[in-house]
Amino acid sequence: MDVSEGPITSLVHRSLARVIQLAPPARGQFGPQHTVVEVLRPEAWAEQDPFILLMDDRIDGLALAGPHPHAGFETVTFPLEGGMESEGGAGRLRPGDVEWTTAGSGIVHGPERPIEGHFRILQLWLTLPKQDRWTTPDNQIVAGDTVPIRREAGVEIRLYSGSTGALTSPTRNRVPVTLLDVRLEPGARVEQTLPASYNGFLYVLDGEARVGADHAALRPTQVGWLDSPAVTGDSVVTLANEGSEPMRLLFYAGERQGVPIVSYGPFIGDTREDIVRSFEQYRAGTFRRV
Repeated sequence: MDVSEGPITSLVHRSLARVIQLAPPARGQFGPQHTVVEVLRPEAWAEQDPFILLMDDRIDGLALAGPHPHAGFETVTFPLEGGMESEGGAGRLRPGDVEWTTAGSGIVHGPERPIEGHFRILQLWLTLPKQDRWTTPDNQIVAGDTVPIRREAGVEIRLYSGSTGALTSPTRNRVPVTLLDVRLEPGARVEQTLPASYNGFLYVLDGEARVGADHAALRPTQVGWLDSPAVTGDSVVTLANEGSEPMRLLFYAGERQGVPIVSYGPFIGDTREDIVRSFEQYRAGTFRRV
């Protein structure tokens, strides 16, 4: 009796759908020695879901920072240069650590007094599923010296969330998210498998990346968004370094939530009434200090 194996489905190879040239660093909210690059802005939520914003903060000197509130989302903080105190007294974050803070029903965070030094910090705002919007605040530290590392010829991928190759991260996620720190030596390439339903973007820190089957170029000061294939199952993103210098990029991808949000200042909600209620609760002193 002949037995057929049935159809074999090949993975869809994804490419960059758009590349956005970012504005130069501009003065930030914490004084003249704080500058910021707005990598993602909340106004583009429909295209960015589940990512709300990403700020590339640079401090060279005194930053007039202080306690401030958040509610309705998660922050994902990635120090690139310099150290900073973690939330909830969990120690000092070093470059390569990542802190995942669930603001949920409301937190107050930030230093009690201005800070001084040389820092570069990426902070992502990530939506929460509608049923978890007002969940109890939570915090987790993903220490850089404990993250799983995928190594191949000329390739090092540090895994902060999701999976890469045969590795899976223990990071707890409410929204499924892949977060990778990808480093490629000249001439190296790697394939990253990703659910086809994930929305994703890449932010190059050093060198020049070539992305997808068409080898589209992506450089520092740019953010590149993956296309969205109309298929189910898994997809593949090819990353390559065809230059003469080492390349490093951060790879963010996550499951779209498909739920409109309202953004106002430090608060995210599903309705304008949510924002009003968050302000009232913050003024009443009910937010948790972390």
